[in-house]
Amino acid sequence: MLCLCLYVPVHNSDQIEVDYFESHGLPSELKSLKSLSVLLPSKEFSTYREWSKKSMKNEEKAHDGQLDFEEFVHYLQDHEKDLKLVFKSLDRTIAGQVNAKDIVNSLQDLGVHISLQQAERVLQSMDKNGTMTVDWNEWKKSPTLQPAENIPEIILYWKHSTIFDVGENMMVPDEFTSEEHVTGMWWRHLVAGGGAGAVSRTFTAPLDRLKVLMQVHGYHGSNMCIMSGLGQMIKEGGMRSLWRGNGINILKIAPESALKFMAYEQIKRLMGSSQEAPLGISERFVAGSLAGVLAQSTIYPMEVLKTRLALRKTGQYKGISDCAKQILKGEGMTAFYKGYVPNMLGIIPYAGIDLAVYETLKNSWLQRYGTENTHPGVFVLLGCGTVSSTCGQLASYPLALVRTRMQAQAMVEGSSQVSMTGLFKQIMKTEGPTGLYRGLTPNFLKVIPAVSISYVVYENIKSTLGVQSR
Repeated sequence: MLCLCLYVPVHNSDQIEVDYFESHGLPSELKSLKSLSVLLPSKEFSTYREWSKKSMKNEEKAHDGQLDFEEFVHYLQDHEKDLKLVFKSLDRTIAGQVNAKDIVNSLQDLGVHISLQQAERVLQSMDKNGTMTVDWNEWKKSPTLQPAENIPEIILYWKHSTIFDVGENMMVPDEFTSEEHVTGMWWRHLVAGGGAGAVSRTFTAPLDRLKVLMQVHGYHGSNMCIMSGLGQMIKEGGMRSLWRGNGINILKIAPESALKFMAYEQIKRLMGSSQEAPLGISERFVAGSLAGVLAQSTIYPMEVLKTRLALRKTGQYKGISDCAKQILKGEGMTAFYKGYVPNMLGIIPYAGIDLAVYETLKNSWLQRYGTENTHPGVFVLLGCGTVSSTCGQLASYPLALVRTRMQAQAMVEGSSQVSMTGLFKQIMKTEGPTGLYRGLTPNFLKVIPAVSISYVVYENIKSTLGVQSR
């Protein structure tokens, strides 16, 4: 039974107050009425309006605070169904009741950390018999529950690595709800993310190529800065040269994303994850890092090709295949894995710090505003994505710089083949600690436009593929 208070206007009579409504049957006072207008409180009506956007086919009905009786019955049935799903997701032991520990564990799996005392206060508002457990009857009668704000929607709204692309695919993959897995919406999200990444990388390609040039050539007494670097690129190869290396950078999105997602799902299963018992934050980090290593190991030759193409002179290579042939002929297969070790090591600080910062920001927002709505809004998502990506890149940047220099060693005149540790020592000796962060400025300059562009394109492609935002 869903407890609501209805005020029923009857012609030539005072309002009839009905204290309850059963979604599977009508109170006797309502059975004789052929038509009914229900006035909802503003808070309840806001919930109904969100439900109506998702469920009702008739878009022409005016949302003026009134709804007809048939529509209201449909709304109550969906309301009770949503409450039942949330209750089952919390009741993992299938005991028919929820305790404070169940609430703590369920929220912790989603990155929302609350204390046992906070969970007990939540239960106290619903517990009618003082047992500090809530059964289904107490749960569905609680006036504080809102059907639109259930636990799976935290996963639904707070996508991160799928939406935001900053040129480096080292983030821990996103979780998908059981509904998204069953309906096949997960692959639509991945396709939308891939398309968004392609557009975002194309728009920010000049800054990305400038970063590579500054990492490799910035220490040869040239004092290369952003404006002088862009000027040198245009002078050497014209405007089109600003996008050198962008083609291979886009081509590697699809195989890397697909491999990473499949590896992540398999590793999750090996770790004992299921829809009823998802991984915690630390386990997600381990699974995501391992998936990243597997994906990067497979597509790493494309990373080397991207660096070589970005650094090439006009006329040096005819294209991607010609570049690969020349490297294979002149340096052998091992050249395609130069810088592999620092690249793999860079995944750990990048993925770990990015995930930790994003989950901390998400947790803070949910604790402050989550009782009103789990949907963070565009600017909150963009802010959290930008900050976490920036922190992740800052932590892993020295390893990324060493990787790029090792990939480019054969192209730099007078450069000897140095190992990872030897290159670190060489940079510290000749350039100091700041040498490990050359090219950081253009790298950071492209974060905000990359995140913003990828989000806008992702939302548009998602709508085109039929993924409706709730």
